[in-house]
Amino acid sequence: MAGECEMRKIEMLGVDSQRFRELAKSRMPTGAGLADNIYARAFRTGRLDARAEGASEANARAWEESFDVGLLELVDRADDLGSEGTTTKLVFAVRDGHRIESVSIPMHGGNRTLCISSQIGCARGCAFCETGRGGLERNLAASEIVGQVLSASLALGVRFRNIVFMGMGEPLDNLAEVAQAIAVLRDRRAFSYSIERMTVCTSGDAAGIRALAALGLKRLNLSVSLNAARDELRSSLMPVNRSTPLASLAAALADYPSRRNFVLVVNYCLLPGLNDSREDARAIAGFCSAVGRSLVNLIPYNPGSEPIAPSPTESEIGRFIGLLEAEGVPVRRRAGKGGAVMAACGQLGGRGQGMDAERPALDQPCI
Repeated sequence: MAGECEMRKIEMLGVDSQRFRELAKSRMPTGAGLADNIYARAFRTGRLDARAEGASEANARAWEESFDVGLLELVDRADDLGSEGTTTKLVFAVRDGHRIESVSIPMHGGNRTLCISSQIGCARGCAFCETGRGGLERNLAASEIVGQVLSASLALGVRFRNIVFMGMGEPLDNLAEVAQAIAVLRDRRAFSYSIERMTVCTSGDAAGIRALAALGLKRLNLSVSLNAARDELRSSLMPVNRSTPLASLAAALADYPSRRNFVLVVNYCLLPGLNDSREDARAIAGFCSAVGRSLVNLIPYNPGSEPIAPSPTESEIGRFIGLLEAEGVPVRRRAGKGGAVMAACGQLGGRGQGMDAERPALDQPCI
């Protein structure tokens, strides 16, 4: 068994270029000097092509026996044409046959943001979210997280301007692999993304936020899914609030490394009749005051397979925005994108859209 594990191919998308060079030196009898070029080509083309970098036939086979790129299989896609462009949901198969979902989101100026997943399913169980209904299957490996970016880029023929960890799963519950994925995404021979072009979104576990801060990624953007600023209500919507109540969450967010142009994004899913009262607006104002410079990102609820509220009307959205502005809270409304194909916030992993597929047993859960 140990020998079998030692001979397992290394997935290139899960290691940065320095580590890839080290692995090449330890595994390759000759030709390790080609590592940088082979690595960069793989991140451009999705292929391990040592021959194109001058390797002999025997040496190329040795590379192929030791390494694999780790592209994901695209098994489905769905497009939703909106006023700002087409939102595309991509459903990928990972190595054990499970499905994960990523979403390409149009932005002003023709740029695009990719929303990526960090887990298969989610253990957090938020009442308004499809992903958590089936629980957590397993964490994604760094190669599977990065694989979404390269596979989506090749499938759509675009380079994404921003990467957001807002897809399936709670990123801070898989922090080691998320941090490794960020390192690969930043690598100048891979994608060379600047750290301020990436955002981690969390449901609000204080220990996870402090662990993220301890990594020292000072320009990494952070956003929090709030959805209620009264403890009793938030605990009913988001079980994480029972272990990290609002005061503890605010303290962890206030301590998160700041910078001159940093604004904490506070995501708030508007649930008519549940979290849209004047009292809620006042509570949000108090929370934002405690965490420092922040912006409320108001997200109209996208009902899934088991709705807990109706989708808010335009008048309900406008009314609540007015309540927040009256409290002095900076607020923007997120434009609805992808709802027609279950690609909007809170809808990933919904029935009939990837996670409802037959799930094979896991050989070795990576939790």
